[in-house]
Amino acid sequence: MKIYWDLFSTFFRMGAVTFGGGYAMLPILQREVVENRGWCTDGELADYYAIGQCTPGIIAVNTATFIGFKQKGVPGAIVATYGLVAPSFIVIGIIAALLQNFADYAVVQNAFAGIRVAVTVLILNAVLKLLKSSVVDKPTGCIFIAVALAAWFLDLSPVIFVLIAGALGVALQVGKGARKS
Repeated sequence: MKIYWDLFSTFFRMGAVTFGGGYAMLPILQREVVENRGWCTDGELADYYAIGQCTPGIIAVNTATFIGFKQKGVPGAIVATYGLVAPSFIVIGIIAALLQNFADYAVVQNAFAGIRVAVTVLILNAVLKLLKSSVVDKPTGCIFIAVALAAWFLDLSPVIFVLIAGALGVALQVGKGARKS
C-alpha cells in the first residue's frame, strides 16, 4: 500500500503546486520522478513525454499515468493520474465560483500576466533539460533542427512532427546498421 500512497501523494503535490498547464509541470516531474524517486530514467521520461504528446490528453497527466503504470500496473496508473488531477478539480471548482466576481480587477489581471511570464521560464527550463538528454549526437541534432524549423514555419499538428521525427530516427538507425554491415 505504501507505493500507492507514494504515487498519489507525490503526484498530488505536483498537481497542487504547478500552474500553467502540462508543460509547466515537466521540470517538476523530472525532478520528482527521476532525481528524487528514481521511478524512471531521463531517457524513459523523454519517451513518456513523446508518447504523451501523441496521445489524447494533457502531457503531464499522460506521463503520470505511464509512471504509475510502470510502478504498479493499472491500479498504479489510476492512483498516479488521480493524484495529479485532484488538486486541479479542487482549485478549478473554487476559482470558477469566485472568478466571475474578480476577473476585471487590475490586480487579478496583473497577477495572471506575471504568472504567464514565470510559466514561460519553467517551460524553457524543461525544454533545455530535454534538449540535453535527447540531442546526444549529430543525427539527433539534425532531427532536432529539422523539426524545430518545420514547427516554426509550418502549421501542423505536433503528432505529425513526432511521427516524422520517429520515422527519421528509425531511418537513421537502419542506415547506421547498413553502414556497419
